[in-house]
Amino acid sequence: MKMQQYLDSTYLKTATQAGLTQAENQTIAEGFVLEAIEEGFKLIMIRPDMVSVARKLIDTATSNVLVGTVIDFPEGTASIEQKISEAKKAIEDGADELDFVCNYQAFKNGNNTLVKEEILQGTQFAFANHKVVKWIIEVAALNPHQIVQLTALIKNVILTNFKEDCYANVFLKSSTGFYKTENGAPNGATVPTITWMLENATPLPVKAAGGVRNYEEALKMIQLGVKRIGTSAAKAIIQGQTSNENY
Repeated sequence: MKMQQYLDSTYLKTATQAGLTQAENQTIAEGFVLEAIEEGFKLIMIRPDMVSVARKLIDTATSNVLVGTVIDFPEGTASIEQKISEAKKAIEDGADELDFVCNYQAFKNGNNTLVKEEILQGTQFAFANHKVVKWIIEVAALNPHQIVQLTALIKNVILTNFKEDCYANVFLKSSTGFYKTENGAPNGATVPTITWMLENATPLPVKAAGGVRNYEEALKMIQLGVKRIGTSAAKAIIQGQTSNENY
């Protein structure tokens, strides 16, 4: 098993969040891109404003690293039209994969119709542009029953509206890594949350994002059945170290 091909190396902090200037933060993001190229990670996951920079660095290096970005991040409450507009710009800038934040607040409020429609339209848009799409459900904001329900809802929209050969290109993703939990509770992937997702997402693949910080944790997620891992600790993972990053 080549661990690198499961890893979506991730840097999603804004300059404000990192306590840096815009230029300093861009330098760090570029460093993550160059590291992904050097280490042969599957994908570099960055904010939309860094997509064009990443695309240029990767193309210059003639690398196969994919460029992923987040849409409506991290809240997920924008309109479907706003999400599609942001995704369109990301594709124009060179993104290969689109990680949409599902409107989990609408789901929690009982507005399943809105959630189903954004899943349908967002996935249709991604496929029309030959892109992989991932739907972030933000497990830390949901109870176990809600995790199961929302995972199943997304799966059912895809199975009802798309052909079987499309399934491998629609992921269920656990977390943004930015949700604020109480009392230090995990805000990312855990064994229970990923297990619930896997049990209810199949045949769609699952991406474990947030909280995977060392090789043993990454291996456990792969053994559970995830196809991708989103982490800011990708290099530490392949080096057998443990990162102290939050994501």
